[in-house]
Amino acid sequence: AYRGALMMVTHDRYFLDRVCNRIAELDLGGLYMHDGNFSYYLEQKAARLDMENAAARKRSSILRRELEWIRRGAQARSTKQEVRRASHYVWVRTLVKDLATPTAAEELFAYTEAEGIKVDVLVNNAGIFSFCDVLSTPVERIERVIYLHDITTTKTCRLYAADMIGRGGGRILNMSSYSIWMPYPGLSLYSASKAYLKSFSVAFSKEVEEHGVTVTAICPAGIATDLYGLSPRLQRFGLKTGILMSPESCARRALNGMFRGQRCKVPDWWFRLLIPLCQAVGGPVMRWLRNFTMQFQK
Repeated sequence: AYRGALMMVTHDRYFLDRVCNRIAELDLGGLYMHDGNFSYYLEQKAARLDMENAAARKRSSILRRELEWIRRGAQARSTKQEVRRASHYVWVRTLVKDLATPTAAEELFAYTEAEGIKVDVLVNNAGIFSFCDVLSTPVERIERVIYLHDITTTKTCRLYAADMIGRGGGRILNMSSYSIWMPYPGLSLYSASKAYLKSFSVAFSKEVEEHGVTVTAICPAGIATDLYGLSPRLQRFGLKTGILMSPESCARRALNGMFRGQRCKVPDWWFRLLIPLCQAVGGPVMRWLRNFTMQFQK
């Protein structure tokens, strides 16, 4: 029997369907592996394109909402005036920027330096939620999640902490997640990137505390926002049952932990009690959870 490698260049779908049992797809710089024949590959590609289209529609919806907010100029101006009336020393500066790029941190720091803004409190709160198997996640999304959650945050911490030390101290707050104790299928990318953020924050805080800089990682459970794609009805239900917390409550607790110098804060005592249970999930329970949540992956 011939044991060498056979290469065939063909567009014969029947041949591919009958002979192939593993297909590698190279599409727009992304490599996707499919363990099956040509029919299975077509089904998987169609499903992936559906998910990408759904994500594109979601981004478009978010942009429309942002545009509507910008067009409500009078209301926005009144809000800003109210802030200024509350204190003559409060002013707001806005910069629209994509932080999921290799040079985002340096560009942000250069902007604040050019504007003469000296940052005493840095809050890294930008994030992307991803609930999808890594093998089904486009490479571009993987890179954006890691850049946004980990690389940009690490570099902004480094840049601004050095500046804070030169001025005698400061405070940094990084948004991690309760999902770091939930390394479940579909959450591998999201929970791992947030786990890095928590570990980095705790370790970095020990490096800079002697210079007067505190670093805090906040690890909240679900927040009632549009991040998870929940409907308003489900968000209200989550708030009533305590499964979700309001953004205002999360912000208050996070800032309280930061100003107290805590390295890591998990809001709500019942969530802290559930951490060992979340880590212990496995076996039949994990298989059931896997099968149940597959319908929500996107």
